[in-house]
Amino acid sequence: MNDQRIVSLLPSCTEIVCALGLGDQLVGRSHECDFPPQVRRLPVCTAPKLDATAPSAAIDRQVKSLLREALSIYRIDIDRLEALRPDVILTQSQCDVCAVSLTEVALAVSHWIGSKPRILSLSPNSLADVWNDILHVADAFAVPDQGRALVRRLGTRVEAIAAKAGAVPRQPTVACIEWLDPLMAAGNWVPELIRLAGGLNLFGEAGKHSPWLKWEDLLGRDPEIIVLMPCGFDLERTRTEMALLRRRLGWETLGAVRNRRVYCADGNRYFNRPGPRLVESLEVLAGIIHPQIFRSEGRRTGWDKALSVSEK
Repeated sequence: MNDQRIVSLLPSCTEIVCALGLGDQLVGRSHECDFPPQVRRLPVCTAPKLDATAPSAAIDRQVKSLLREALSIYRIDIDRLEALRPDVILTQSQCDVCAVSLTEVALAVSHWIGSKPRILSLSPNSLADVWNDILHVADAFAVPDQGRALVRRLGTRVEAIAAKAGAVPRQPTVACIEWLDPLMAAGNWVPELIRLAGGLNLFGEAGKHSPWLKWEDLLGRDPEIIVLMPCGFDLERTRTEMALLRRRLGWETLGAVRNRRVYCADGNRYFNRPGPRLVESLEVLAGIIHPQIFRSEGRRTGWDKALSVSEK
C-alpha cells in the first residue's frame, strides 16, 4: 500500500503510528498529541472548549455541563482538517471526555465535497485491547509484521516485570487515583498494571471505566500505597493539585501518608494513554510498589514521591 496521509486525533494513536514506523505519514494531530516530540510540528486540528487550567472541581463541572447539553468538550477545526486532505483519520469511541469521538469526526467530514477519508476508531478497555489495537492499526496500514513485532517486544517487557513481581512474597495494597476533586479511582487497564507490578488493587475494575470514589471508602480501605495520576495532568500539575487531598479530613491518618508512600505520577504522559508507553507505566508502578526489587525500572521518570505537610 502506498503512503497515506494520516491525521491522528488521539495521543495514543499518534504514538502507535510512530512506533510502527509510520510517523512520516502523519500530516495533522490533536492539541494533546505531543509524543514523540517531532509530532509537535504538525498542524493542530482540535481544541478544548473548557478551561484546562482551572482547578479539578471546576473542570469537572465544565465537563458535566457540556455533556448534559449533549455537547462535545472538544472543537474540531473542520477547515484545517479538510485542507490537510487526510486519507485516514484516527480517533476513538472509548470516552467522550478523553478525546474527540468517532461520532464527532464522522459529522465533521460528512459534508466534505469529493472523496472522504477513512475513519479508524479505537476503543480499548484493557491491555489486551491495546495490543489488539496496535495490530489493527498495523493491518490497516499494511504493515502487519511491524505490528506483530511491536506487540512481541512490549509483551516481553511486561512478562519480565510480572515474573520479578510474582516472586515477591507479599503484595501491598494500592489505590491509584485518576481524578482528585471529585475523587475517581483508575479503571480500565490500570488495575491490570497494578497486579502485574506486584500490588493488590483496591479500587477500580480491570476492563471497566474508572469509577467515582467516596472519601470515606478511601479512608476505610486505608491503602498502603497511593498513586495520584489525574487524567490529562502532568507531574507538576499533579503536585499542585495534591493540596486538595491534604485539606481533607483524615488525610494525615492514612497509612500511605504516615509511611510516606504517596506518589505523584504523570498521568497524561503514561497511564492515561492506551498505547505502547503503558509498558513504561508498568515499569513506573513496579518501581513505586517494590523499589527494592525494581531499582532500574523505578528510576524517577514521570513520577516522584509526594511530600508530606511536615516536609514542605
